[in-house]
Amino acid sequence: MAEPLTAAAIVAAPGKRSVSDRSTRSARSPEEYTRFERARILGARALQVSLGAPILIDVPATLVDPVEIAEREFAAGRIPITVRRRPRPAAG
Repeated sequence: MAEPLTAAAIVAAPGKRSVSDRSTRSARSPEEYTRFERARILGARALQVSLGAPILIDVPATLVDPVEIAEREFAAGRIPITVRRRPRPAAG
């Protein structure tokens, strides 16, 4: 005897490539970071600046704190660091 169909096994409407019981919307857009990702990005960039990396925004000559510079670069969206997220394992 065949098992009953689940919501994920329903035939896709014309034009759709696949059917899934998961939402197709991602949990977080790439522009939004968790507090842990933000801290890691700021820390890495502050270390780069402290070791002599070029500063990617205009800052006053009196501003010498690498953490503050990294925070301003982050706010301006100029930090060339990306976050790779692994897909979450399926619940089950």
